[in-house]
Amino acid sequence: MPTKPPSVEIEVDDRVVRVSNPDRVYFPATGATKLDLVEYYLAVGPGIVNALWERPCMLHRYPKGLDGPKVHQKRLPAGAPPWVETVQLHFPRWNRTADELCVTELGAVIWAVQMSTVEFHPWNSRRGHTEEPDEWRIDLDPGPACDYATVQRVAGVVEEVLAELGAVGYPKTSGSKGLHVYVRVPPAHGFADVRRAARAFAREVERRTPEATTTWWTKDRDPAAVFLDWNQNTRDHTIAAAYSVRGVPDARVSTPLRWDEVPDADPRDLTIATVPSRFADLGDLMADIDDHPFDLAPLLEWAARDEAAGDAPPGGEPGADAEDA
Repeated sequence: MPTKPPSVEIEVDDRVVRVSNPDRVYFPATGATKLDLVEYYLAVGPGIVNALWERPCMLHRYPKGLDGPKVHQKRLPAGAPPWVETVQLHFPRWNRTADELCVTELGAVIWAVQMSTVEFHPWNSRRGHTEEPDEWRIDLDPGPACDYATVQRVAGVVEEVLAELGAVGYPKTSGSKGLHVYVRVPPAHGFADVRRAARAFAREVERRTPEATTTWWTKDRDPAAVFLDWNQNTRDHTIAAAYSVRGVPDARVSTPLRWDEVPDADPRDLTIATVPSRFADLGDLMADIDDHPFDLAPLLEWAARDEAAGDAPPGGEPGADAEDA
């Protein structure tokens, strides 16, 4: 008779999650397995839960590991236990709804990993106010000919402008080649205004670093520049959460940093093998982000000034509501 695939039961607080195929290699370059991925998320549990708390979350799933197909999953995968929570979202372009994962406990993260999730991509709003973001995201995305030292230098200017505004920014590696900075904001504006504010900030950073940055969103931008991707604040645009593993061969993690670490930290050193001990030593560097909300009013004034001077976003920006599984 055929035997059932091997599995292990993982206790997470008062939940038990059965993990099938724990020895399946997910990251061939390192040999890291599905169980290694589970153990990583358990080790950074408070951090990943804080990053995802009550946010609609898209899942990037690799059912056969990184060598197999990648699935972008909006809707909660079938078979979820009743305690896994969701939030229903409407996508006007398609006139459809989707019930997305909404993490309120670590068990839901581990269940998603059991369902082959590697990356967690939350919205920048929460389920109580899905149309009013409470997180402004600054994305420093290097072009293919841009080195990481340039990203680090631009991050220093981002820190400088935030300090002038009186905003508290929380930097993290993207888990790939860039850097993200998150700023908590009151959920008092819609996506359009948060995006306008993000663009106004990006334009100011660009003015101070014209040799190294661009805010031009189309693909014909300078490949040696850092793209200040203000479009990441568009509705339904998501980026990897703090403490999310990335689907890259060396199993890098999108890792929060202190500002004084940014000039020297190497993203290649921050992986599922190294971040657990770092987390044990430092805890969640984003734990107090909710304590430092920033009023977007000054940035909206900058946006109005720029628009009055003819510096408005070009037409045809990338839209939202992409249809996924």
